[in-house]
Amino acid sequence: MRNKHFYLNFMAIAMCLMLFSCKKNAKLATEPENTELSSKSLTATTEAVCTAKGWASQNGGTTGGGEAGATVVTNYTALKSAIQNTSIKMIQVNGTITIPSGGRISFQDQTGKTIFGSSGAKIVSADQTKDNSGILYLKRCNNIIIRNLIFEGPGAYDVDGWDSVTLDASNNVWVDHCEFRDGVDGNFDIKNTSDYITVSYCKFTYLKTPRAGGPGGSDDHRFSDLIGSSDSATADRGHFRITFVRCWWAQGCVARMPRVRFGKLHIVNNYFNSTVSKNCVQAGFEANILIESNVFENVKIPIDLMSNTATAVQEKNNIFTAVTGNKTGNGVTAFTVPYSLTVLNASNVKSTVTASTGAGATLSGNSCTSL
Repeated sequence: MRNKHFYLNFMAIAMCLMLFSCKKNAKLATEPENTELSSKSLTATTEAVCTAKGWASQNGGTTGGGEAGATVVTNYTALKSAIQNTSIKMIQVNGTITIPSGGRISFQDQTGKTIFGSSGAKIVSADQTKDNSGILYLKRCNNIIIRNLIFEGPGAYDVDGWDSVTLDASNNVWVDHCEFRDGVDGNFDIKNTSDYITVSYCKFTYLKTPRAGGPGGSDDHRFSDLIGSSDSATADRGHFRITFVRCWWAQGCVARMPRVRFGKLHIVNNYFNSTVSKNCVQAGFEANILIESNVFENVKIPIDLMSNTATAVQEKNNIFTAVTGNKTGNGVTAFTVPYSLTVLNASNVKSTVTASTGAGATLSGNSCTSL
């Protein structure tokens, strides 16, 4: 009998020790340490099954950092260090990180990297000056994924400043479930022979009053997205293969949704509803654009043919509700899409894009959404 009681007591103590050990290990696995660079984080196990769609699926595809373990960053110094460290392939942003004046992060000459945000993660810049504005500048990078982040600028001001995020001469980039707010010169621009880009489930908006009186001449420079910097940049011919899918150009956007030079752009299943808009999709020099199954609601000039120098502008199966201005293409059939993509009926676009897990940084982390 004594041995029996001893055995039962021993088993009870052993069970308590096991439970304590399990709880401690679970905390280490799910709660990153509050250090500048920590590898104790949610490993991006879903990344291996996230398959880039659209143009980013071509040219070998876009996988970012793959299944690499994530390095957690919670402040500017750690974020900059992790981005510029070529050996770090997966970065998780937690909380709000503020970019200091002139601290725009240069992300150059790297291959195979993912930057994603946990729920509510935000990167903020408060500088409106020409030289010190901007958040992130990607140049000569390949196979990059940016997901589930809010990029917030200080508001539009026409000083020829920096966009919140710029892609420059970069290939196979997938920007997914991000929100771009209040960029100084623009929210998100793509230039200089960048190619094989997919922008999916992203939201573009301006929430702050634009600052007037800039030397550029526009008192309301809420111009969201520019593709190509100049008609004379002829090296861009044959590049700018870009898909915008299930994105939302929301309140505050005035123009450039996007404004396109050169390239082959597939603008599919997006929602446009900025009541202050002056132009939505703008077809510039040698643009080749397929505008398919989108919803334009309460906007002006859904399709701006500008000076009629586009190569092709094809309008297909879109819904126009309470709009004014041009709604048609230029009569030339656009390029043939070389990839497979689920194209929603336009009647389902608004509800999909504005859903709780729709456009914007609406995910809990680095997870996949079907396309």
